[in-house]
Amino acid sequence: MGGLMWLFGLTIFLGAFLLFQVQPLVAKLILPWFGGTAAVWATCLAFFQTALLAGYLYSHGAVLRLTPRRQRGLHAILLAASLAFLPIGLSEAWKPAPADQPSLRILAALAASIGLPYLMLATTSPLMQAWIVQTRPGAVPYRFFALSNLGSMLALLSYPVLAEPELTLRQQRLAWSAAFAVFACLCMALAWRTRAASEAPPPPVEDEETEDQPVAWVALAAAPSMLLVALTSYITQDVASIPFLWILPLSIYLLTFILSFDAPRWYWRPAFLAAVGPVLALVGYLVWSAGLHKPEAKGMIVLLSASLFVLCMFCHGELARRRPHPRYLTRYYLMIALGGALGGAFVALLAPALFRSLYELPIALTLVAFLLVAAVWKLAPGPALSWSRIGLMVAFASFAGFSVRIARDFTSDTLAAARNFYGELRVKEYDEAGEDGERYRVLLHGLINHGEQFVRPSLHRKLAHYYCPDTGIGRLMEARGADGPWRVGVLGLGAGALAAFGRAGDDYRFYEINPQVEVLARHQFTYLAETPAKVTIVEGDGRLSLEREPPQNFDVLLMDAFSGDAIPIHLLTLEAMRTYLRHLKPGGVLVVHITNQNVDLEPVMAAAAGELGLSGRLITTPGDDSTHCYKTRFALLTRNPHLFDAPAFRGAAHPLQAKPGVHTWTDDYSNLLRVLK
Repeated sequence: MGGLMWLFGLTIFLGAFLLFQVQPLVAKLILPWFGGTAAVWATCLAFFQTALLAGYLYSHGAVLRLTPRRQRGLHAILLAASLAFLPIGLSEAWKPAPADQPSLRILAALAASIGLPYLMLATTSPLMQAWIVQTRPGAVPYRFFALSNLGSMLALLSYPVLAEPELTLRQQRLAWSAAFAVFACLCMALAWRTRAASEAPPPPVEDEETEDQPVAWVALAAAPSMLLVALTSYITQDVASIPFLWILPLSIYLLTFILSFDAPRWYWRPAFLAAVGPVLALVGYLVWSAGLHKPEAKGMIVLLSASLFVLCMFCHGELARRRPHPRYLTRYYLMIALGGALGGAFVALLAPALFRSLYELPIALTLVAFLLVAAVWKLAPGPALSWSRIGLMVAFASFAGFSVRIARDFTSDTLAAARNFYGELRVKEYDEAGEDGERYRVLLHGLINHGEQFVRPSLHRKLAHYYCPDTGIGRLMEARGADGPWRVGVLGLGAGALAAFGRAGDDYRFYEINPQVEVLARHQFTYLAETPAKVTIVEGDGRLSLEREPPQNFDVLLMDAFSGDAIPIHLLTLEAMRTYLRHLKPGGVLVVHITNQNVDLEPVMAAAAGELGLSGRLITTPGDDSTHCYKTRFALLTRNPHLFDAPAFRGAAHPLQAKPGVHTWTDDYSNLLRVLK
């Protein structure tokens, strides 16, 4: 029997490992089709949580409605059918058109490509534990849930440091598919070895299920799920947009599951009940005060991560304390999955459609506060309206009011705000650090600056920030001299500032994936309205749009789809570069804006230039607060090496430097870890 338990443990661990290995894998496959935005990951996460719910529902229904023998037979049939999806991958037919709704397209693509294999993995933990109970009556298998979450966390941590750097996407898909086939064989072996359980009578069911608390289970699972996704969005947008930062909160979330279900000693209830209130107040204060002044990123990340641990540990610890008799095991796990799916779907799918800003974060904090009150309520002595319980209600009402204040202050100092699948946009005005105290307007996506403009009409066309005269794009426009008219393509509209370079007769063609960006650029800024050049805006991902179009014969094609720290890798691959070159004139110039605080993209550009036989130069500017110019880095690539002999480039344009170990990025391979600064 001991060997059988090891086999159960191995199968549960492998199933959980594959469950979380496939998540970043398929997200990376689908990211290039939807602009590389962080919302793609949030939507994928909503799909994974919903599929997990479906798997738990299947497990509960099978255990409730089928005899043990039929459970095993049905599961074996579905496992065999899931092998037909191997090797996993995504069909090109799922690439979106500009009019498609991104969230629905992503959900449909994931369901069609990995739906059944993922469903089979999702059933593993509850179904295998139910089989353990059927095989060994009286067994308490909840520690296997901790083992399952350990496998999930190891998969999550190993992907960016082992799988992604060492394997191409094709190799990852094949390796995962082979491991899934092994997993299916293990499940079938367990079904065969435990077939004798089919003859055992079902355990007696009591009339009163006193331990069954489905509403509490759902709420205690939904709150940390909401908090995870909402706090991750807040940290990566408003605190620090750092690659791989999303791994930290998800790892904390899984760690609290592991500790809570491993053994009761990890959740010391008095200490956590006492800590949750102050931690909620701390998080609320940090989020509120961050709107008044820019927070120090490292300290903010540490405090918010520690707070997430305490709050998730409280929810998952209370959830573990309420685990029922094993006969109700599958219903219990079903309610946990339902709560997780509801929390994730609310933040990823509903909140962008309902709210102008990240209001879901104070909502999640308020829900945790309510759960704390509910947990402490029963411990409060005396009658229903004792002073201790009145104090609890007053404290909760005060925190709820503070949460409303936090939500209101998210947009209190903005001129305009918009939100959709692609994220939250705000337009603000400042008068510090402007030229001679000039007031200027900024388009922001979280911390990422997408363009600025001086408010005074006489300065509307004055270029500053990322496009000063000594920047890479500024020097290229100076080298133009009297040439023209020019045809210029730009991936990424922002505030439309690049249109200020336009002259009469020029044709500027912007590619912008987020329709809200165009609305704000036209109504909050004047670059597009005041340029003498002709302006066309093409809605949709820049690379996909260029793939569909005939050659545009651009003199300049500027890739400026990011000026912050979110990296749309699909715009930097060899295949993308070949698409850009197809749209350039023979002597045209590809300009890539690679300014970034955390990632050094110069060696990636150097590798691509060498592969394509292009002359490449890097132009770096140090920035100057007195002229309102930012520190920038532009890579210029062209088939015309004599371009860099122009006076505008002398002393400023330096050959692109390669870096050992950094290879050309392709649609099948990229390694962000090796270019982190």
